Amino acid sequence: MAIHILSDDLAAKIEAGEVIERPASVVKELVDNAIDAGAREIKIEIRGGGQRLIRVADDGGGIPAREVETAFARHATSKIDSADDLFTIQTLGFRGEALPSIASVARVTLITRARGEDAGTQIKMDGGKQIEKRAQGAPQGTIITVEDLFRHVPARLKFLKQPGTEAGHIADLINAYALAFPHLRFAFINEDRLAFQSPGTGKMFDALVKVLGIEIANQMIEVGRWTLDVGSDPSNIQHPREASNIQVSGYVSPPSITRSNRKQMLFFVNHRAVQDRTLQHAVIEAYHTALMVGRAPIVALDVTVPPDMVDVNVHPTKSEVRFRDTHTIFTTVQRAVRAALTAHAPIPTITFSPRDYPAPTESQLAIDLHRPLTNYQLPSSNFQTPTIQPANYPTNKLPMLRVLGQILSTYIIAEGSDGLYLIDQHAAHERVLYEQLSETHRQAQGAGANIATQDLLDPAPLQLTPAQIGALETHRDALASVGFRIEEFGGQTILLRAIPAVMKKSDPRATLVEIIDELEQGEAPLEKSAEARLITSVCKSIAVKGGQVLSLEEMRELIRRLEQTTAPRTCPHGRPTMIQLNLGQLEREFGRK
Repeated sequence: MAIHILSDDLAAKIEAGEVIERPASVVKELVDNAIDAGAREIKIEIRGGGQRLIRVADDGGGIPAREVETAFARHATSKIDSADDLFTIQTLGFRGEALPSIASVARVTLITRARGEDAGTQIKMDGGKQIEKRAQGAPQGTIITVEDLFRHVPARLKFLKQPGTEAGHIADLINAYALAFPHLRFAFINEDRLAFQSPGTGKMFDALVKVLGIEIANQMIEVGRWTLDVGSDPSNIQHPREASNIQVSGYVSPPSITRSNRKQMLFFVNHRAVQDRTLQHAVIEAYHTALMVGRAPIVALDVTVPPDMVDVNVHPTKSEVRFRDTHTIFTTVQRAVRAALTAHAPIPTITFSPRDYPAPTESQLAIDLHRPLTNYQLPSSNFQTPTIQPANYPTNKLPMLRVLGQILSTYIIAEGSDGLYLIDQHAAHERVLYEQLSETHRQAQGAGANIATQDLLDPAPLQLTPAQIGALETHRDALASVGFRIEEFGGQTILLRAIPAVMKKSDPRATLVEIIDELEQGEAPLEKSAEARLITSVCKSIAVKGGQVLSLEEMRELIRRLEQTTAPRTCPHGRPTMIQLNLGQLEREFGRK
């Protein structure tokens, strides 16, 4: 094919593919424009997860009638004028790609009236082409309606998730806006139902109550407006003057309140919601050893920096930024969060040195196989730990194992006929519960009955976020099929009336929230059906956790039940439950071979 210039229509669709990934992308671009226009109230309405309809209405400054057509031209913007402006951007939008990109893949109707104009203007676009333009009565502000998203690129429809999932992404986005701009009032209407409304009081805490619920919001720790004291520690600070202008404020959860993923770690740079590994890592480091492995805190932090210290022109979606002095940003955020956590409850630091562990006597080296092994660290700093490689297993079945003890309150040590086994207690318990619950579910379906449930003595009220409500709607039938009985209670609150019988020792409310969050991460790699994915999530949530001390009898019972499973060497997510040091490896490491 000869080199040629792409048609305007094809170029617009390619450009739209970079900016408009899903319905939430449309909402983001339109809300950005509304905020930049000085809106105080923004109303977002969707149907069909945003694919059938998205409507964003604001009371901002509006678009003058003479500029309405220009607004749909490629790279038309009122935010910047020269290349130098790219490094002093203080608006959310600036690229001039949003409206033309949306109009090229959907039907768009815009009604607007600018401040000072007697009448409004309506313009209709379809596939990037103007269909109609006329005067119309309208309040000051702008109303944009987007219908049949991706109608002109139907291949993109195949990549959309269920409407409830797409609505959940939009709800997450609106939650972030409510926290980043607490002085604005946001209303989110999903399928003609008010799903979320922020108070607009100007206080982030009030927005947190609406997003997280009063119970969790009351436990959040405030990070006061914190600035790095460069004078006391100028090391590695490239731009000390600018560093003194970096401020961090917001809220973080105590170590006792965590999530199974980082979905609720929200960061804003100059009120712009961003995804940034530096900020995530800084917060995780601030918690030091207070977080359990695999858990993440709830975070809502706003980082204010001079505009020339951050480059927002990195990605078409403007969700990524680049800092001029990454180290200073990391240090400021880490110390701000650490200071807040320490002030709330000092975090103990435990250090170990070789002298804490005197060399064992000859009699102490004799192991009583009828008692659990105690934790022991070799005193010699020159000792090299043998490299342990997972064995290649010829069969799924396990040999008979004899439990010896537990190390780090996470791994069970067991002896088999062919060597030593280290077993991850959480992964092993996940496998046991998964096969137990799967078999119970299969038998119940075969008999045309429901899975065994346990009614709660007092129904448990639970306030969910809009995104969690969307996930609940998507997986409601699957949740019912495995034993959850849930009723609506009004607003964002539900009543949990019954749970699967296998969960009888768990906290039902915390477990349900964790299950919903787990389902939103995507499909489990080894399963396809909604019920199978749900069972996998249930098992992960209620299985014994790493760091939990088990009695010798509990460890023996867990290993006995693991031996009876059909796939004892992996958990339902595909992670190994154990590693083996076979007899040959042990003899080579000790010089016997």
